[in-house]
Amino acid sequence: MSHRVQQHPNLIYSPGTQVVTLVEVRHAGGERLHPPGAVAVVVRAPADVSHAYRVRFLDGFETQLKPGEIMPLAQYKQGEIGDSDKNAGGSNLFDRVIYRCVIGSQAYGLATDDSDVDRRGIYLPPADLQWSLYGVPQQLENSETQEAYWELQKFLVLALKANPNVLESLFTPLVEHATPLGDELRSMRAIFLSRLVYQTYNGYVLSQFKKMQAAIRNQGAVKWKHVMHLIRLLLSGIEILRTRRLSVRVGEQREELLAIRRGEMPWEEVDQWRRSLHKDFDAAYDGTSLPERPDYERANAYLVDARRRALGETLP
Repeated sequence: MSHRVQQHPNLIYSPGTQVVTLVEVRHAGGERLHPPGAVAVVVRAPADVSHAYRVRFLDGFETQLKPGEIMPLAQYKQGEIGDSDKNAGGSNLFDRVIYRCVIGSQAYGLATDDSDVDRRGIYLPPADLQWSLYGVPQQLENSETQEAYWELQKFLVLALKANPNVLESLFTPLVEHATPLGDELRSMRAIFLSRLVYQTYNGYVLSQFKKMQAAIRNQGAVKWKHVMHLIRLLLSGIEILRTRRLSVRVGEQREELLAIRRGEMPWEEVDQWRRSLHKDFDAAYDGTSLPERPDYERANAYLVDARRRALGETLP
């Protein structure tokens, strides 16, 4: 996978940052002192991007330059290396999808008339693009159709870290498309279930509930749909540890979850349920037979084989 030096357009470069000039630098009298491409160091940064930097050149000369007239040296040297947009623009990577499914409320059995259909999946880039200087995007997105596809290696890494959205993509009953390679991955999905589910799910829910408590104090309201899905996530994590399976579709708690979504359950009652579920999660963790870690070796063997098969003329 490619790794580019990313620069936010509103980022302020701190003093000491080496930069490259994008314009000629001239003396007050019009004499050219430094050509475009000269290296300088930021000696004073502005408060915002509407003001100029003060930079010093190797000969000691200092001047004022606007944000659009300089670029960090690291970014300048990188050029187009790792610019996956070059590859994404030159080929239809959506044709390389090996697995497509539906997750979210439709898969959970919690959909309403207003619910979207969220499609997720995996794509396998052609080998020549994967191996190129430019690399490939870690994710393809189509916001109009609510579709997103992870590059295979990115997907596997997230699954090995027990990312809930990725695990649910493997266990959802709503599979719309799978090549033989996609079917093979789904058949080995159990290798991604490990005790890491406890840390990942618990950590996410705790951080989100902390933000919600702050929102209640500051704004007096929360997004009940999000609260519902956090409770559902705890229920899902407990099930994984107890049964070594992930049933994406909710069971007997469906009506209670929908009551939360409609805002019919008081916050204090929801928070009490959440605390009780954390205790159940602790107990499930103590008694689980899941391995400490997922099967990295088998996941790696699958990835290497997939990379080799990507050399073929047809999508495996």
